[in-house]
Amino acid sequence: MITSRYLLRHDGIRHAFFSRQGGVSEGVYASLNCGYGSGDDPAKVRANQEAAMALLDVGADNLATVHQCHSANVVSVEAPWRLEERPKADAMVTRRPGVVLGIMTADCGPVLFADQTAGVIGAAHAGWRGALDGILDSTSAAMEELGAKRENIVAALGPCIRQSSYEVGDDFKRAFVDVDTANAIYFKPAPRLGHAMFDLAGFIVGRLQRLGIQTVEDMAIDTYSEQNGFFSYRRATHRGENDYGRGLSVVMLEGH
Repeated sequence: MITSRYLLRHDGIRHAFFSRQGGVSEGVYASLNCGYGSGDDPAKVRANQEAAMALLDVGADNLATVHQCHSANVVSVEAPWRLEERPKADAMVTRRPGVVLGIMTADCGPVLFADQTAGVIGAAHAGWRGALDGILDSTSAAMEELGAKRENIVAALGPCIRQSSYEVGDDFKRAFVDVDTANAIYFKPAPRLGHAMFDLAGFIVGRLQRLGIQTVEDMAIDTYSEQNGFFSYRRATHRGENDYGRGLSVVMLEGH
């Protein structure tokens, strides 16, 4: 379990970026696979979520997740919903104590937000598509609708794929540069002609700072290279594996 020193400074807020260790799943899902979107045994996924929530001293029924779809959609959470009722979105916000906002990732960037003064938190799944399309923008705006102030929001970016592991084609780079030529700074030449290395973490942090969120911590962990610590979609693809586990990142306000 990994924590942000910035978020730890805020009383009344619990959070965690979980590694893949400490669960009951086996094979490509070993061991703390928390994603029902995988092909893992749902009973094992449930047991893994229960184990993760136990480390926060809350029950798994307090955990709210969404059907992630690489969008810029954010939902406000009043209470966790049933698994089959999860809305399609890639971020959540709440001001309800005891509700745990949970994001699943396996290379994409999990971003946790908190405004301690307003008592508002958020969690976002920021893959390249969602980050480019504005998932971070919509999350911070949704927090403001609940009473947060942009200058008081603290954000932490958890384990995700890093530039040294993220080779992309020229079409990928063009999608970013066509939106804003300044985005070229997030790419550097790759060994292969016609390819580049993309800095997803740098793009996420830069986007947050341009939104006016100045207190941002990047945990600087590469999901691709740290195979014993984290799940990675790209690593699984390169290995020809038929599936992969999902890591869990959570934030909650203390209370009931």
